[in-house]
Amino acid sequence: MTSPNFAAFGLAEPLLHALTACKFTVPTPIQAQALPPLLAGRDVLGVAQTGSGKTAAFCLPLLQHLSVENVRAASFMTRALILAPTRELALQIDETVRRLSANLRLRSVVIIGGASRHRQVEMMRRGADIVIGTPGRVCDLMTTRELNLSAVRGFILDEADRMLDLGFIKDIKRVVASLPATRHSALFSATMPHEVLSLAQSLLRDPVRVEIERVEETAPRITQSLYHVSTSGKLGLLRELLGDPAFKRVIVFTRTKRGANRVAEQLEGDGIQVNALHGNKSQSQRERALGDFRSGRARILVATDLAARGIDVSMVSHVINFDMPVEPESYVHRIGRTARAGNEGIAISLCDSSERPCLRAIERLTGEKIPVIGGEPAYEPQQARGPKPAAVVKPFAKRRFRGGKPATARRAA
Repeated sequence: MTSPNFAAFGLAEPLLHALTACKFTVPTPIQAQALPPLLAGRDVLGVAQTGSGKTAAFCLPLLQHLSVENVRAASFMTRALILAPTRELALQIDETVRRLSANLRLRSVVIIGGASRHRQVEMMRRGADIVIGTPGRVCDLMTTRELNLSAVRGFILDEADRMLDLGFIKDIKRVVASLPATRHSALFSATMPHEVLSLAQSLLRDPVRVEIERVEETAPRITQSLYHVSTSGKLGLLRELLGDPAFKRVIVFTRTKRGANRVAEQLEGDGIQVNALHGNKSQSQRERALGDFRSGRARILVATDLAARGIDVSMVSHVINFDMPVEPESYVHRIGRTARAGNEGIAISLCDSSERPCLRAIERLTGEKIPVIGGEPAYEPQQARGPKPAAVVKPFAKRRFRGGKPATARRAA
């Protein structure tokens, strides 16, 4: 049950004014449940999916505590640390911090890979009230003693499950080991597998667990559809779709970075304004790609799942799954990039024969069939699950492999 307004939590007037300016009126469920214990100084274990409002839920108490203390951070030191798994999410959190602290004299610094390290070091030279960063770059500056965590009073670990998926566990443990024993901590995660729970137990002290029921079904304002198409036919179909002027602002999802580059290059060759967004892009390239997409200078953004996490762009008319996601949960996150802020959106998936298992997993998760508007399955699923005929496999194996090596390899040797 949500509180009628934020004033009921006892937030300071500067924060209430900032909330009004941001048009935050009614707390979301995660905010209503997490704000009281966090404001009371308790550690919190929060389980809430992306888009639930958890950023404000942990930022508001952190800003209130820091403003009350009224202490200036020394050079290369910070009073609070927020860790995020991706650069985009770190920048998004920083934007929320700046908006909510507009009436407070607090200073935040973003420390992320892909951006100027020298500039980040110079900003830390003045000290920071809040550092928002990704684990790799935070550890990098810790190594050179250009980031000192000994004065941290508040620590937030956001999207812990994604952190572990990306292999940041060693960096996280190193960061936690450098924090003072007396601190106020919170961990937020969309899911709570054993690994995340174990991390929470080592990080938090007598935490209050706040859990918001996960809603996996897709929003009814998103119109979903599916094309069955061959792998080689996907690019042609994508070109045909994008030729429709109704596709005003489109995110195209690919499975790999190389795939994102290939699709973007092909579309650019057709004279379409497009940018690619993935982990191999520098921070300046990523910011430019997002800036062009937000402003409308480029109406198409080709992205991978990881790079797109944290993208919050309004008025995205269409999401196109050029490749079906391997993880069915990613489908929900992908299509959720459209139909934001009360708008309607359209999600179109291009599915080849090899991706049929991914499609079935998505439909099991969402509990609904995606309407097929084009093409037919390239094969019957019942046949695909059976073993390949021996006559197809054995002669090929006998002809090409003798003694454990291909014939071509023996001739080369």
